[in-house]
Amino acid sequence: MSVPAPPAGFAIGHWTASGAPTGCTVILPPSGTRAGVDVRGGGPGTRETDVIDPLANPQEATAVLFTGGSAHGLAAADGVVRWCEEQGRGYATPAGLVPLVPAAVIYDLNAGGGDTSVRPGPEAGYAACEAAREGVPERGSVGAARGAAVAKALGREAAAPGGIGYAAATTGAGETVAALAVVNATGDVLGPGGELLAGPRGDDGEMLRSAEMFAAGVEPPGAPPERESTTLACVMTDAGLDKLACAKVARMASAGVARAVDPVFTPFDGDVVFCLSDGAPRQDPWQLIRIGAVAASLVAAAIRDGVERAGSG
Repeated sequence: MSVPAPPAGFAIGHWTASGAPTGCTVILPPSGTRAGVDVRGGGPGTRETDVIDPLANPQEATAVLFTGGSAHGLAAADGVVRWCEEQGRGYATPAGLVPLVPAAVIYDLNAGGGDTSVRPGPEAGYAACEAAREGVPERGSVGAARGAAVAKALGREAAAPGGIGYAAATTGAGETVAALAVVNATGDVLGPGGELLAGPRGDDGEMLRSAEMFAAGVEPPGAPPERESTTLACVMTDAGLDKLACAKVARMASAGVARAVDPVFTPFDGDVVFCLSDGAPRQDPWQLIRIGAVAASLVAAAIRDGVERAGSG
């Protein structure tokens, strides 16, 4: 069964480092797209998320960037800003257009498997924009998820690979809702029925449940929980949401992270969910609830897809 593409006008592009476990991913929405964000967990790494707070003046986001490299990788947003300016995209000011590019990072500096001194910078962000295309995006161990891993309760060595996942659906009212996720969680990834899709590996290779180990007071010597983790997601829709409604949908969509990751929103995770809407805004609370409910299901599905596709790309 084919997966629907994101709404028309939304383009997604990756830059994946050569010989290094890092990269970045950009979402380029249509001009004037409203945006909201929900930030959870104890270790977020972000840039310009305040500008899409409901109390801030701008209504829109010119692009959204997901990147590896921890705080170093936020420099990739400079390249996205430059590309958007060259393309005539941005927030209108008296002195001209100013691109607004909210960004969020994952920590992949300890990923191994290559040169971990490489971090996405401005050229990487620009290249991701150049690579952006409409349609179902490339998934797996690409872009911002190149160095991702999940289920880190026993350390990185016992963890499972993470990846970029995607899911989309069309509502009964004809709206398209899509979700892109970068999966780099401390916790395990669970299937729709609570089954374990990715957990830490014990000494004999079996998958364990992190939440059960924590509840039992298990503290393996020399293997503290991984302190640098994050799940990032972006909901894209052509439903008519204003800026406040986008923030509410982002908050509802965070429930999808909780459905698919256990434990979730820990002090070691910097989970962030964005929502982007290109439809003409409508004051319709039932539409907001509908889109938020669908978005939560799709974020969970995208997280599972990212783990299932990890290692590809």
